[in-house]
Amino acid sequence: MSKPEKQTQGGEPLRRIMLRIPLARPSWDDEMRQAAIATLDSRQWVKGHQNVAFGDSFADYCGALAATPCQNGSVALWAALQIAEISAGDEVIVPSLTFIASATAIPLAGANAVFVDVDEYYCMDYQALKEAITERTKAVIAVHLFGQVIDPRIVELCQQNQLVLIEDAAQAHGASITDEAGKKTFTGAIGDIACFSFFPSKNMAVGGEGGMITTSKQHYVERLNGIVNHGRSSRIEVQHLGSNLRMSEVSAAIGSVQLLRLDYWLQRRREIATRYLQECGANEKLRMPKIRENSQHAWHQFCILVEDEDAFCKHMDEELIDARVHYPIPCHKQPVFTNHPQHNINMATTDSISTKLVAIPVFHEMRDDEVERVILALNSY
Repeated sequence: MSKPEKQTQGGEPLRRIMLRIPLARPSWDDEMRQAAIATLDSRQWVKGHQNVAFGDSFADYCGALAATPCQNGSVALWAALQIAEISAGDEVIVPSLTFIASATAIPLAGANAVFVDVDEYYCMDYQALKEAITERTKAVIAVHLFGQVIDPRIVELCQQNQLVLIEDAAQAHGASITDEAGKKTFTGAIGDIACFSFFPSKNMAVGGEGGMITTSKQHYVERLNGIVNHGRSSRIEVQHLGSNLRMSEVSAAIGSVQLLRLDYWLQRRREIATRYLQECGANEKLRMPKIRENSQHAWHQFCILVEDEDAFCKHMDEELIDARVHYPIPCHKQPVFTNHPQHNINMATTDSISTKLVAIPVFHEMRDDEVERVILALNSY
């Protein structure tokens, strides 16, 4: 892409104004605003019908049995491990290429994290998972990274080994996989328990921090509903360990409206991603992301693999387009895991790509002219 035009006036150069394209831009409209104001006016700011309605609608959307809103995606992961009754001495397997909360939730729950490599789709590698299972393994946190659905064979593997499969779907609202019989299953209903995030950069949000926990197993429903409310049952008894993880009524009201928009927003993200793949795939300097067969990607992030991430990010910055490496330090090499037995090991795929995966804008509010700018910038690299 050519640089913004330079002109002169009185001998001084002038730069044509061009706004920077961010990685994300939260959505906000009058209907969301009215939902928030109406909830504030009701003075029922916590523990009201908005949370119940949002949870029910989200469960219906995913095809899950039940769902409950919570404060954020990080506490959702901790809560999921509590619901699954994970405790000291248990092992929980997690990919190392992911946001740090996927991993730190495990020691926070008192269990031991076991890190594994990722596949060509940047999700947990099936064979690596299979080899990591021991008699101490109790659960698997499989991350739908960047919006790509995990390998469906992982579901069967967990069932065969009686392991609780926890989906980290923080980046995968509305992603799905279709089996050989033609049945489509959405994230949130693929595993036993699933965790979502509504951070403002995500595919849908709630006007601040927020999360959701879903389950497709009847025996987890009561614990799911109680975990966000100090572990209380419907009889006000504290049956299980829990905490105050509740979402505010205002956030739930906003989330309900955003959920109605999600399919349209996903369609737009997929349109943009398709254009990138089709119009920039010939650039040999850019390795475009792959889409798993029979899956629908949610495109929370469009991550390109490049050889020189600094040069690429500098090029995009010069074109006033945000670009960021995801995630430069694998979880097992983070300082918080310095004493972990896997801290110094090398993972073939994770270690080779972690500093070279760069996210570019793919958010649903991108205008066509912004998409064109990104395409021109990619093709001029």
